[in-house]
Amino acid sequence: MKATRDIHTRRLAESWAELQAHVASGEPLEPDAYRLAFTDPEFMLRRETRGLRIQLEMLKPDLDQIAAGIEHTVVVFGSARFPAPDDAQTAMSAAQASGDAAAIALAERGLRNARYYELARQFAQLVSTDSKNCASSERMYICTGGGPGIMEAATRGAHDVGALSVALNIALPHEQSANPYVSPNLSFKFHYFALRKMHFMMRAKALVAFPGGFGTLDELFEVITLVQTQKAKPVPIILFGSDYWKRLFNLDVLVEEGAISPQDLNLIQYVDDPQVAWNSIREFYGLGTNGPVCIK
Repeated sequence: MKATRDIHTRRLAESWAELQAHVASGEPLEPDAYRLAFTDPEFMLRRETRGLRIQLEMLKPDLDQIAAGIEHTVVVFGSARFPAPDDAQTAMSAAQASGDAAAIALAERGLRNARYYELARQFAQLVSTDSKNCASSERMYICTGGGPGIMEAATRGAHDVGALSVALNIALPHEQSANPYVSPNLSFKFHYFALRKMHFMMRAKALVAFPGGFGTLDELFEVITLVQTQKAKPVPIILFGSDYWKRLFNLDVLVEEGAISPQDLNLIQYVDDPQVAWNSIREFYGLGTNGPVCIK
């Protein structure tokens, strides 16, 4: 039996080696009916095999997180465009040196938004610090989209205290690479937005949405809708930065027009302080506000 397994292993390795050789040499990959189906990119990328790709994109991150003992996450959303404070200050210095009024205005906005980067970093530090003494399957791990801006800040906060974090990145036409603070073995890349959003929710014990754009709004309202319709279990949904969110939309209008029920407003809460946000999550699960947080 061992010899048989060695033969199969060798054949699989040879199939992948053939693909790698084409990539390394820059040679086009010609169609080959005899190539193993799951090592044949031309076959796997056909329209008819989309279902297989969706299934694999569902399965791979799930199995890797199970292997790492990750059962509970705190998901942090937010703008990819908000800079770190140091970067914002560097941009301001350059703008002031140029004397360009438009550049100075942009730099001022960057400095203003950089505070959210720092607050997201502090929040992730709190979550990761209070969870790191628990068994791996009982910890709360920070989970982000893995990109720059607020995602980087939260990932960085976990990294600051030596904690792992989950990164669910997305392949985009303007390539978005993982930020430098992600845990490499928990950094996943998706093609399908739908599968990525499903993975955000699969292990989420809370969602914290920092100010962001269309992507943040898409992810936020997906979660609100799932909880409102009871397609997902109730979790804390926290909007960090009350001034930003209340300027962006007025949810009371939905109640006034009968589009949602008054109690639907209780699905979300506004906060402006990292400790308040973390305490709210702890209290939701009856974990108090001091000591380690272990989810049984």
